Amino acid sequence: MPRTTDHLKMTPFYGFFHHVIQGLYQAFFRGDVVGTDYVPVSGPYLIACNHASHLDPPLIGSQISRQMRFFARKTLWESRFIGWWLDRIETIAVDRDSGDVGAIRKVLAALNEDRAVVLFPEGTRSPDGRLQKPKAGVGLLACKSGVPVVPCRIYGSHEAFGKGRLFPRLGTPITIVFGAPIQAAVYDDPALGKARYETAAQRIMDRIAALPRPVYAVI
Repeated sequence: MPRTTDHLKMTPFYGFFHHVIQGLYQAFFRGDVVGTDYVPVSGPYLIACNHASHLDPPLIGSQISRQMRFFARKTLWESRFIGWWLDRIETIAVDRDSGDVGAIRKVLAALNEDRAVVLFPEGTRSPDGRLQKPKAGVGLLACKSGVPVVPCRIYGSHEAFGKGRLFPRLGTPITIVFGAPIQAAVYDDPALGKARYETAAQRIMDRIAALPRPVYAVI
């Protein structure tokens, strides 16, 4: 990935880990990365991706040439070192057991500052790698902000380091597929009332589900 002006805007701390994780991906999990041209080069947007492994957030971030913001469950801050590291890369803590208004405000504030945020509509890692029903929260954030949502699907991360594994399986290919941005007029229908956010979340999840794993003809 070429060095761009967005790379130069990364904080030194974030930029260091961005390139380290990019190198680890190339060395140990290298698969296909498809559709990066769909990712906007500027302005606010959300990336919505399926979630099957702890590897998902860093690997997705390593493929995007700007400093992203991520969600992480609040309990991770119970470890002082992990909490310090997450703060340094500007991670937003979220309480998954309640409607975390504070986290929602932080996401909307980041988008208002022309930042980009990575979200996982399923809310937590899939236990078996298959797509799960999305939470309405991603629909709420998308509808409240009105920004484009880039669907993303990650293949192979469950096999590499899914729930129940103590250590990652090095050498397992992980493929990352980005899709065309979904505009607010497509995912949002204010006339739906109480069903508005749930419907938006499902429309976004449907776009994630529709992203195929790349298949190449055998020569």
